[in-house]
Amino acid sequence: MSEDVMFKGSRVGLQLILNETADFGNIRDQLKKKLESALNFFSEGTIIKVAANRLTKEQEAELSLLFKRYGITLQAVDFSLQKSISRKQEEIEAEIPGIRETTIINKTVRGGQEIICNGSIVIQGNVNPGAKIIAGGNIDIQGVCRGIVHAGAFGDSNAFVIADHMMAMQIRIAELVARAPDHIEKTKCTERAFIRDAMIVIEPVHRLGAG
Repeated sequence: MSEDVMFKGSRVGLQLILNETADFGNIRDQLKKKLESALNFFSEGTIIKVAANRLTKEQEAELSLLFKRYGITLQAVDFSLQKSISRKQEEIEAEIPGIRETTIINKTVRGGQEIICNGSIVIQGNVNPGAKIIAGGNIDIQGVCRGIVHAGAFGDSNAFVIADHMMAMQIRIAELVARAPDHIEKTKCTERAFIRDAMIVIEPVHRLGAG
């Protein structure tokens, strides 16, 4: 089933992107699943914006009630340009600087700590065992990753995880999960985890500016 709904961090805040050609029933059903899977992501009183011209008044009212069950307010906004969530559009957006907000953490994330961001996250340090990183966008760990990482937490299957030393206990991208083997050796190069053919794959990658 194709992705008809997506949550994205943008300059206007947290935004609900809807496939313009999708059936409303599919949109509603996918939203229910995404909200259930993101119970620990949203804080009480979160406001999510949606293009006012995408929904009828009846559809907007129905989705507002659905969001309200999770303590979220759905706000219809007259955007000058509504973005499609097709794969091609996602690739274009990824190349535009500033289209997705990025949070930078310049310290090690210790076990038991949890960092959640609706955009992308850069960790300038290690992610220790027991730590959890959840991002609506990409995750970049400039150190050793031994915790749990979840990129594309709202269904962005184009998201990725990159780490100088990828030793994560669990890697999640969108709705896919990859668990680490019992014994992990420290990697010797930077690696990137991403989705290919409906599977999470990990490949070596060269950072720009790296020696």
